[in-house]
Amino acid sequence: MQLEKVYEPQRFEPHWAQWWIDSGVFRAEAAAPGRPFSLVIPPPNVTGSLHIGHMLEHTEIDVTIRWHRMRGENTLWLPGTDHAGIATQMLVERQLASEGLDRRTLGRTEFERRIWAWKERYGDTIKRQMVRLGASCDWSRERFTLDPGLSRAVREIFVRLHEKGLIYRGEYMVNWCPRCQTALSDLEVPHDSIPGHLWHIRYPISGSSRYLVVATTRPETMLGDTACAVNPSDERYRDLHGQSVQLPLMNREIPIILDEVADPTFGTGVVKVTPAHDLNDFEAGRRHNLPKIQVIDETAHMTAAAGPYAGLDRFEARARVVADLDALGLIEKIEPYQLSLGRCQRCKTPVEPLISTQWFVRTKPLAEPAIRAVEDGRIQFTPENSTKTYFEWMYNIRDWCISRQLWWGHRIPAWHCQDCARILVVRETPVQCPCGSNRLEQDPDVLDTWFSSALWPFSTLGWPEETEDLRVYYPTSLMITGFDILFFWVARMIMMGLEATGNVPFREVYIHALVRDPEGQKMSKTRGNVVDPLEVTEKHGTDAVRMAMLLGAAPGTDIVLTEERILSARAFANKIWNAARFIFLNMERSGVEAWLPEESVCHRPEPVDAGHEGIPLEDRWIFSRLNSCADLVNRAIERYRYHEAAQLLWQFFWHEFCDWYLEIKKLRFRENSGLDPHWRNLLTVFEISLRLLHPVMPFLTEELWQRLGSGASRRPVSIALGLYPQYGIQVTDHPAERQMQLLQEMVTAARNLRADLGLNPKEQLEAVLYSAGSAAEVARKQLDAVQKLASLKLEVRAEPAPAETRGVKRSTTEFDLVLLVPVAQIEVLRMRLKKEIEQYGKLIANCRRQLADPKFLAGAPEHVVNSIRQKLGEYEAQLEKSSQALAALP
Repeated sequence: MQLEKVYEPQRFEPHWAQWWIDSGVFRAEAAAPGRPFSLVIPPPNVTGSLHIGHMLEHTEIDVTIRWHRMRGENTLWLPGTDHAGIATQMLVERQLASEGLDRRTLGRTEFERRIWAWKERYGDTIKRQMVRLGASCDWSRERFTLDPGLSRAVREIFVRLHEKGLIYRGEYMVNWCPRCQTALSDLEVPHDSIPGHLWHIRYPISGSSRYLVVATTRPETMLGDTACAVNPSDERYRDLHGQSVQLPLMNREIPIILDEVADPTFGTGVVKVTPAHDLNDFEAGRRHNLPKIQVIDETAHMTAAAGPYAGLDRFEARARVVADLDALGLIEKIEPYQLSLGRCQRCKTPVEPLISTQWFVRTKPLAEPAIRAVEDGRIQFTPENSTKTYFEWMYNIRDWCISRQLWWGHRIPAWHCQDCARILVVRETPVQCPCGSNRLEQDPDVLDTWFSSALWPFSTLGWPEETEDLRVYYPTSLMITGFDILFFWVARMIMMGLEATGNVPFREVYIHALVRDPEGQKMSKTRGNVVDPLEVTEKHGTDAVRMAMLLGAAPGTDIVLTEERILSARAFANKIWNAARFIFLNMERSGVEAWLPEESVCHRPEPVDAGHEGIPLEDRWIFSRLNSCADLVNRAIERYRYHEAAQLLWQFFWHEFCDWYLEIKKLRFRENSGLDPHWRNLLTVFEISLRLLHPVMPFLTEELWQRLGSGASRRPVSIALGLYPQYGIQVTDHPAERQMQLLQEMVTAARNLRADLGLNPKEQLEAVLYSAGSAAEVARKQLDAVQKLASLKLEVRAEPAPAETRGVKRSTTEFDLVLLVPVAQIEVLRMRLKKEIEQYGKLIANCRRQLADPKFLAGAPEHVVNSIRQKLGEYEAQLEKSSQALAALP
C-alpha cells in the first residue's frame, strides 16, 4: 500500500480519467432511484479546444454533479458539441483556399461532405480534453447539434412557429458581414469604441441660397439619401416644412420630412435619411414611403447607384466623397468623434447595415412568458443582479434574424415553388406544390447556430418524442454558463423551452465569473495572455488547477489566476499526498490491513471508544470539526459558493487534520497494534475527508481512496459513488473543541516564544504553566501531547502566575506560560535582541529619510518608492517584535 515518495499527478490522472468512462461510473439511468438532478453542458464549438474559461465552467459543473451524485440523486450531465456554423465553415474554407479551391467551385453537396469529413477527423478534440480533465459526463449520451434527432427537433419547432405566425420571411435591415457573406443577429455584432470623425455637410435648399447642415460619421452613405429630416417641434426649421434640398454630388432633389428621428438637441437638429443603410432611417423611410437606394453592396463596394463612385471599396469611396465635397465648399467642419463600430464576432470585419430578405422569429410573444417565468420564481438567477440584466434585454427585445447565408448548418425547411412563387414550410421534404408543380427548390439559407442551441435542453433528451429521458430529466435542474451568452443562449432557451414543452428548460441559472490574468486583464489571443488548461494541468495536476480556480470563484467576482495560486494549490495537494503516505507507512508498521468504514456509518460517523481511556480528545475534536466542515461545505456547494467550499476544505485538511490531528496521532502509533481504536478513528476520519474533498479534487481522492480500501469488501467501485458526508448533531462536541483550542494555544505559545527568542525549536526546555481556569486541567490530561508537540518538560500549576517569575513569560486570557531559560542563555538573548533593535532603528531611519525627500520621491520610479514603503513597514514590525521579546526577559 506504499505511496510513491513524490506527488506526481501525471502518473495516475490519465488512468482514472479513462477508468471512470470504461467503468460506467457516470452513466445515468432514467429508471434509477433517487431524485433526478440533471444539467446539459453549454456545448462548446466543434471547431475549438478548451480554454481556461471552459475549464472553470466545467469544474464548477463537475463539482456540482459529483456532489449530487454522492448524495444519492439520479444525476445526468449530458455532454455534446455545437456545429458552430460560421466558425466551422470559415475554417474549412481556409483549408480549401490553401488547396486553390473555394466552396462554390466544389458545389454545396461536396462542400458539406468535406465539412463532415473534417468534423469526423478533428471534431472530438474537446471530448478528449474533457475526458482527460475528468468531466463526469455520461458520454453514452453525447450529442451534436446536427445529429439526426436534433435536426428533427429543429425542423419541428421551425414549422410549429411558422404555423403560429411566429416565424416570418420579410425585408428588413440586417447586420451584414462582407467577409462571411451572411446576415448576423444583433448579438453577433460586438461594438468597439474607436476614434473617428463627424463630417458636417452643407445640403443646398432648393430654390434658395440657404443650406441645411447635416452631420454624419459615414459620408459615403449620403449617395443613397432619399430625404433630410427635421423634428416637427423644432421651431428653427418651421419655414422649411414641405420643401426640399439638393443632394450634393448626385444632383438629386430630396424632400425635407418631419420625423422624430431628428433630435433637436443633437448637432444642427437635421439628419440625413438613408433608408437602405441605417435601421432608424429604414423605419423613417417606411413611415414616409421613401425609396430605398442601395449604394453599398454585399461585398462592401459601391453599387451602380453610387454614380461616379461605383466599384470603389466603401472606405475608399468615403475618402473620395469627402474630397469632392471639400472641393465644392460643402464641408462646414470636421470634428473628432468617438465611434461605436460594429464588427462581425467571428472575422472582426466591420459590418454593413443592409436591407435584405431574411427569416425572422417574432420574439415579443415568446419573450412575455419567458419574463413571467423569472418573475414568478420558476427560474432563479445567481448572482441576483443577472436577473435585472435579463429583464432589461427581454423587455427591449427585437425580432431575431435567424437565416444565415451559409452552407453548414440546419437548412431552412422551406421550399420555393418556381412556378407560382408559393413558399412551403413543412416537416417532410415535399414532392409537389399545391399548384401541381414539382419544380420546388429548398431555401438556400441555414439557420443561425443559436436557433438549434436554443433547443438543447430538451432536444438532447429526445423531444419531440415523449421519451423516458425527457420525462425524468426535463426540466433540467441547473444551467451553469457565462455572462457573455446570457442573451445569445440562456434567454433563447427559456423562450423556446416554454414554447415547445410548456415548461421551463431549467430551474436555476448560475452565471460564473471570467478568468483573468495576474494583472486583472481579460484573457485573449491578441493580448498573448491565454492559459492553455491542458498545459497547466500537465505541469501542476488537474486537481491543483481546479482548486486554484475554485478558491477565487465567488459569485459575481472575476477570478485572477496566477502561477502563485496554482503552486499554492499544488502544495495543498502535495500536503494531502504526504499525509496519506505517512498514514500508509504507519499502517504497515502497526499491522493494519486495507480498510474502509462500514457503508452504514459513512454519512454521520462517530469516534470509537478507546477502552479504559475513553474517547481520546483529539478524536472527539476531529470528528466534531469534520462534522462542522461537512455541514458548511454542503451549504456552500448548494449555494454555488465554490470559493467557500474550497477554503473550508483547505482549512480542515491542512490546518486541522494534518497540522494537529496527525501530529497527535503520531504519538499513539504502536508497532503491531492492529486495528485498535486509534487506527479505526484515524482511518474513518481520513476516508470521510477524502469523500468530502472528492468533488473538488477527484483524481487525488480516487487514487488515495482506492489505495486505502484495496481489498476491502462492501464498498462502491469508485469514491464517486460513495455517500457524501452529512452533518449530524450528535457528533458536534463543543467541549472537545474548546479543550483542543486550549491545547493548541499552549503549544503555539511555546513555539512562538521560542521563535521570538531565537531558541532551537527541538531543544527541550523546562516550563511552568499557570492557570486558575480549565487550561490547567486540559494541560494535565493532555500533558504528554503538549510536552512532545512543544518540546517541553512542563509543570502545571492550577493557580495564577506570581508577579515575578524567573523565566520568560507568554500570557493569554486563559494561562501564563513561563519558559525557564538558563541565565547564561538569557544574557546572550538580551545582547542579540539589543543589537537587532539598534539595527532595525537605523534601517527605519534611513527609509524615513528617503520617503521624506521630495527630490527622491519626484525622480524615483513608483515601484522603487513602493518597495521602500513596504520595507519600512516590515522593519517597524520586526522592531516591535524584538522590543517585546526584550521586555519579556527576566
